Amino acid sequence: MMIGSGIFLLPSVMAPYGLMGFSGWILTAAGSILLALVMSRLALRTTRSGGPYVYAREAFGDLPGFLVIWGYWASYWIAIPTVAIAFVGYLAVFFPELSQAPMAQAGVALGLIWLLGLVSLRGVREASLVQIAMTLLKLLPILAIIGFGAVAGRVENLPELNPSGTPFISVLATTALLTMWAFSGLECATIPAGDVRDPQKTIPRATMAGTITVAIVYIASTAAVMMLVPAADLADSTSPFADAAAGLGPWAPKMIAVGALISTAGCLNGLIFIAGQLPMAVAIDKLAPKAFAKRNSGGAPQLSLLVSLILGSALLLANFSGSLIDTFEFLLMMSTVTVLAPLLVSALAELRHSWASARSWAIIAILATLYAAFAIYGSGLDVMFWGMVLLLAGLPVYVLGRQRKAATDTLG
Repeated sequence: MMIGSGIFLLPSVMAPYGLMGFSGWILTAAGSILLALVMSRLALRTTRSGGPYVYAREAFGDLPGFLVIWGYWASYWIAIPTVAIAFVGYLAVFFPELSQAPMAQAGVALGLIWLLGLVSLRGVREASLVQIAMTLLKLLPILAIIGFGAVAGRVENLPELNPSGTPFISVLATTALLTMWAFSGLECATIPAGDVRDPQKTIPRATMAGTITVAIVYIASTAAVMMLVPAADLADSTSPFADAAAGLGPWAPKMIAVGALISTAGCLNGLIFIAGQLPMAVAIDKLAPKAFAKRNSGGAPQLSLLVSLILGSALLLANFSGSLIDTFEFLLMMSTVTVLAPLLVSALAELRHSWASARSWAIIAILATLYAAFAIYGSGLDVMFWGMVLLLAGLPVYVLGRQRKAATDTLG
């Protein structure tokens, strides 16, 4: 899930920040590894599904746990249209007329969302098989570009150090937030813990191995694209990896575009799957209507999935301005902020667990907390404001859930 839409569009989004943008990649890679360590440590303490929600609720109580899951769930249904937009950007390689047709872009994105939604509605096994196949296929074009960039890349194509002229700290904060989107998903292995074999060993291994591998792939592929595509062209590209492959021959851009389409579709499939798991975890704890916990014959939480799909579709239509890159960047920041907040709370939960008994882990938790807070700061006041509005919108739902839980407990 980490290697999805982010890596295939981020070289264009990062181009205005020049070589200084690599400071964001390095900071984010280090911060993500710290967060992965924290999530791996927390995963040792439970076999329950829910990930950051379970960790926050066990450490701080019902309300913090609910706000974490509310914000975290929002990050997924915000991410659903974000990734669908990235898919459309690469589809324009095959259908150039899409680049100038905003309504058609929105229609294709909606169609993809609901097509993959049907896969998840069929059941957990079907969604996981699709995910495995797409993961294997999407690595091929990325590795091809890394190799091509090492052989044919030109240093003169690299952008200036800081073409925007923005102060270093501001560039670092902004690029740290933008690149954090590409690492979103590092915590995903913790969420379906109840459906994972030997979760207390499998989840930490998957989380750490995935995060480290992805950090190496991201930094190497971004550098390769920047050496293959002139900076001025890169900033306006909606399919930078396809443009980077042009030197391989007339067939190469389409080959890369196919890989990008597979990657973004695979990421979207995973996002939809996880978006259905989150409300279910809250409903099991009686803090949401019990209908969200009900599974269909394939084991999928049907109502949770449908609500997530509807919200993601509505957000796509509400924010599609006609500028694919601008829409992608705004939704990217919103999704990243709403996923960083639960990760920050998870780091605080680990700090609470480890402060008295394992000071080395407490230090790691402190560093992870500081990194998450810094990345949130990089989003700017507008994104932080709307992120806060999203969190506060969950309070009435929490109150209703508490009333239902109290009534159920009384009857019980």
